[in-house]
Amino acid sequence: MQKRLILLASICLLFVPGLLFGAGKEAKSTPKKFKPPVVTLNRVEVAHYWGYWFYGGKVEVTKGKAGNNGAPLDLNFVFDIKNPNPFPVAMENLSFTVAFEDFDLNTVGSQEVMWIPAGKTNQLRVSAMFDIWQSFLSLGVTGGLKLQEKGIAVHDQLEKWWIGIPDFAFPVHVKEGSAVFKADKATAVSAFSGTYPK
Repeated sequence: MQKRLILLASICLLFVPGLLFGAGKEAKSTPKKFKPPVVTLNRVEVAHYWGYWFYGGKVEVTKGKAGNNGAPLDLNFVFDIKNPNPFPVAMENLSFTVAFEDFDLNTVGSQEVMWIPAGKTNQLRVSAMFDIWQSFLSLGVTGGLKLQEKGIAVHDQLEKWWIGIPDFAFPVHVKEGSAVFKADKATAVSAFSGTYPK
C-alpha cells in the first residue's frame, strides 16, 4: 500500500509542474505574430449559362411571345485560402472586381464567416451573376471609349464573350481583391488578384 502511495505521489510530482508551467504556451494571436492568410484564385467555373442567342428575340419562338429575357451567365470563382498561422483564423468578408479581358464588369463578394484551421487551406466558392443588360451598362460606362477607339460595338463585344465563355476563350481577371481576417483581437487584410485560365 505504501509503495502505491509513493508511486502515485511521484506521478503527481512529474505531471503537476508540467500542467502548471505548460499552461499558456498555446499560440496566441497578436498583431506581431498574425500573418495575413494568402488568397489565391484556383479556378473559374461556368455554373449556369444561357447562350447569347436568347437575347433580343434572335430565336423564333413556337409558343407565346418573344421576350427580352437577357442571357444570364453565372460564374463560380473558387479561391484557396491558406492560413500560415499556428492558430485558427476567421475570414469575415471577401470582395473583388471581375474583368473580362481588359474591361471591368462587376464587383462581387462573400460575407460568410469562415474559420480556417491552423496551417490549413480552405476553399471558398463565390458566385457572380452576369446579365446582358447589366454588362451592357457596365461595359458602356467603364470601357465605352476604349471600344470606340477599337471600332467595336458594345453588343459585338458582349456576344464574343458570351460565345467564348464556355471554352474560356479569353482571360477572366479577378482584380482589386481584399479579404478581412480576424484572430483573437488582431485583424489582417489580404490583397489578391488572379487570372483564369492561367
